[in-house]
Amino acid sequence: MLSDFTSNLTKLSNKMSLEATPVSQSQTTITELMIPSYANFGGKIHGGILLSLMDKVAYVCASKHAGTYCVTVSVENVEFLQPVEVGDLVSLHASVNYVGKTSLIIGIRVVAENVKQRLVKHTNSSYFTMVAKGDDDKPAIVPKLILETKEEVKRFIEAMHLKKIRNQIKAGMDDANSNMEVANAAQLLKDERCILNLE
Repeated sequence: MLSDFTSNLTKLSNKMSLEATPVSQSQTTITELMIPSYANFGGKIHGGILLSLMDKVAYVCASKHAGTYCVTVSVENVEFLQPVEVGDLVSLHASVNYVGKTSLIIGIRVVAENVKQRLVKHTNSSYFTMVAKGDDDKPAIVPKLILETKEEVKRFIEAMHLKKIRNQIKAGMDDANSNMEVANAAQLLKDERCILNLE
């Protein structure tokens, strides 16, 4: 009788973990040493190296939550606040901030540490939107997100706003809108640093 109860409890627990998982379950940190081959001509670490590492940690975090393969759909708010030096230890902290039906927004915080000087600096934060893929390569439904702290609730709401703003920007960049603005280019661009030389 007790074994039946335990078995049913385990099945229920497994089902619940497929339907919803906490933020903490998929949080991921990757730390990598910045080596000379990662540097640009100015001696600082290439932004592309950091973007590649951010993409990697976003994939790991999203896949842990979704339980399946995930692909990057968009990247928002990549702003390099401080340079990263050769010899720094760079830690990328990733967390699921938001889930839709098949998509996830992963928040990433990048921190560089100079171990000799014991100096730690926040170099950038970013948001990666990922989509879960099933074995048939079609979008797969992801588990709901269990929010356990006020900070997790705050991040979820901020990601909702980010999604809304992204959709507004996309609508504003629509071809039809741009074509209408081209007709008024002389007026629209009069104070900008460009020269109109249309034939």
